[in-house]
Amino acid sequence: MNIENMTGLELMQAYMQGTFPPASISETIPMQLIEVEHGRAVFTAKADKRHTNPLGGVHGGFAATVLDSATGCASHTVIGAGEGYGTTDLNIKMCRPVPYDTKLIAEGKVINVGRNLIISEAYLKDEAGKIYAHATATNMIIRR
Repeated sequence: MNIENMTGLELMQAYMQGTFPPASISETIPMQLIEVEHGRAVFTAKADKRHTNPLGGVHGGFAATVLDSATGCASHTVIGAGEGYGTTDLNIKMCRPVPYDTKLIAEGKVINVGRNLIISEAYLKDEAGKIYAHATATNMIIRR
């Protein structure tokens, strides 16, 4: 299987199905891609004591990383074979402290696809639907 010939959606589906190993960031930030479709990607994630800030709470970088993955992978699903992308900006709004040892769900959705830019958003929620953080992102499409 040659990834150069796969669309972004096909590649994300292969990652989700285990055909390709997960990105190594998922070892640092425990997250797993659980759903993917055109313009949408859903992850689960769980913070633990490794993700603390100096005050003992979950570091904001945990939510930022998970939301960057959700927005980026949602964007990845709309690019063509042989194309890539890079995040040009990521804006995070923290709504409340992220809890430890709680399954969280990050759902990313594409808002707009232009010739060169993809705009997406994502929410980090618990299973009851309580929002912990929200993100918007812009990704530049990279063509060979």
